Amino acid sequence: MTGKIEHASHDEAPVAPPTDFAARANVTEQQYRDMYARSMHDPEGFWGDTARELHWHAPWDRVLDWQSPHAQWFVGGRTNIAYNALDRQVQRGLGDRRAIVWEGENGDIRTYTYAELLEQVKRAANALLNLGVVSGDRVTLYLPMIPEAAIAMLACARIGATHSVVFGGFSVSALADRIQNAQSRVLITADASYRRGTLVPLKGNADAAAAQAPVLERMLVVCRADCDAPMQEGRDTYWHDALAAASSDHDAAPLDSEHPLFVLYTSGSTGKPKGVVHTTGGYMVGTYLTTRTVFDLKEDDLYWCTADVGWITGHSYIVYGPLLNGASVLMYEGAPNHPDWARFWDITERHGVTVLYTAPTAIRSFMRAGDDFPARHDLSSLRLLGSVGEPINPEAWRWYHRVIGGGRCPVVDTWWQTETGSIMLTTLPGAFPAKPGTAGLPMFGVDPAIVTREGDDVPDGEGGLLVIRKPWPSMLRTVYGDDERYVRTYWGEIPGVYFAGDGARRDADGYITVMGRVDDVLNVSGHRLGTSEIESALVGHASVAEAAVVGRPDEVKGEGVVAFVLLQNGHTADPAELRRHVSRVIGALARPDAIYIADALPKTRSGKIMRRFLRQVAAGQEISGDTSTLEDPSVLDRLAATPAQ
Repeated sequence: MTGKIEHASHDEAPVAPPTDFAARANVTEQQYRDMYARSMHDPEGFWGDTARELHWHAPWDRVLDWQSPHAQWFVGGRTNIAYNALDRQVQRGLGDRRAIVWEGENGDIRTYTYAELLEQVKRAANALLNLGVVSGDRVTLYLPMIPEAAIAMLACARIGATHSVVFGGFSVSALADRIQNAQSRVLITADASYRRGTLVPLKGNADAAAAQAPVLERMLVVCRADCDAPMQEGRDTYWHDALAAASSDHDAAPLDSEHPLFVLYTSGSTGKPKGVVHTTGGYMVGTYLTTRTVFDLKEDDLYWCTADVGWITGHSYIVYGPLLNGASVLMYEGAPNHPDWARFWDITERHGVTVLYTAPTAIRSFMRAGDDFPARHDLSSLRLLGSVGEPINPEAWRWYHRVIGGGRCPVVDTWWQTETGSIMLTTLPGAFPAKPGTAGLPMFGVDPAIVTREGDDVPDGEGGLLVIRKPWPSMLRTVYGDDERYVRTYWGEIPGVYFAGDGARRDADGYITVMGRVDDVLNVSGHRLGTSEIESALVGHASVAEAAVVGRPDEVKGEGVVAFVLLQNGHTADPAELRRHVSRVIGALARPDAIYIADALPKTRSGKIMRRFLRQVAAGQEISGDTSTLEDPSVLDRLAATPAQ
């Protein structure tokens, strides 16, 4: 199998940024071209100059030591990412600037200036030291979207402890596996978190996980709700008590550039947890530069990334990247539809959000809820929109641009991964026109190619495998405790290059469209079709709000196409018309064999569609596997009872 992926849908017309936006943009087209060329031809000079914009306790000896597939960046240099995110900003005179503006689902609001956040992080750092945590230890975080999550991450980074953030929606067994794999002796959790008006018992989950993770010795517990969680004497301490007893005087540890900053476990369906390791210096430089350029940050911006800190997006573009740039960051705890689908737009209006970065799954859900919800609110504060997490289909892009951005806000689609650490492909908002559904051009230092399984370049316009040919500062360094897995998984499939696991194509302008996971490519009658392209075609029909496509075994074709479709409010669907529509947009090969008209899809709390369950439904199999991470497990029963059409 060559890895070539067929592509038949049409390209979208470019959408230019407004003239006034382009005139004030941080990066112009010519600046991008000059910077990108230098990052390719003189990467050590380019990255060395970028790194020198930040604080280093000791300079590096070499910018890059590349022993494929292992990289060391800023070799011998010593720095501290928490110092750069906080102390440096206060020294620059930004102590009174808002660092975090937080809103709880129940309406609670807290604001931390840079000076106040620094004091809290210093106290938290000393609290960890008082528990016996030392540089090099791993500390697991299992928290809601509250300021203490960012404070705990920065406190770990300040003392050189490697943090492992586990998404608060994960199950007891998933948490226990991650604690044990990382050999974390300390867990930071909360009594509970708010989700759609109810309390999720995080402390109860943490206690159950502790019983399965004998390595765990101590637990810090944040009071988010009523503060009556059961506490185990000798093991558990309330966060507020620990910080009250700790000094606010602390000097950030000068850490080697390659000191492990965090381990973040990717969500696999089976097998041993895979902990992606990121280190200090290169990750710091990569997130710093991409945040400033992709989001075009200005001094008066209020930037809101709607991700959870349990994912890489929360690490890079809620905590580290924005604070390294002295930005004001909004954090929100709860669901986007509580009490109704206007919650995001109410938050945007009340707080004056200027930059919004969210996921296509959320955008499609907002589309399905209808235009009336955003229409209730004044969204004129917004000046830039972003998309992250998966390819965004053109219909959702246009809705986001028109309804949320009022046609005046550039939309930056971004492609990157847990493993890449920072954004790899995008369309810089003031430099180039965007193409709906297309990620865009490579970021500085990123050398992408579209190739076959054998590593041969694929012609422009044809689909293939997306690879990266050169090292970049924020790249993962290894898989925690399993370097052989790192080499095999990321550098072993196509020799000499990093294989992202995604299919993509490049157009004549150099714009790259990511076509989704290669695992989600169907082999229909010998033709390899990307499921994301079929999904995009379905959502392009006026009646469809969201679609998920999977394959099922077919004796004749190898695989058949099965579509799960959510309808726009007030619409009905004719499956025969949807089939004809897909045939018109892509071709008869992509025509769905079966269509399920559903009321919901099986998603995690972060919005990820769990396609392995859809494949089971499509094949008529019993539902099996861990369903504890689903937002609403009852969706599976309803899908199983839904007839295919």
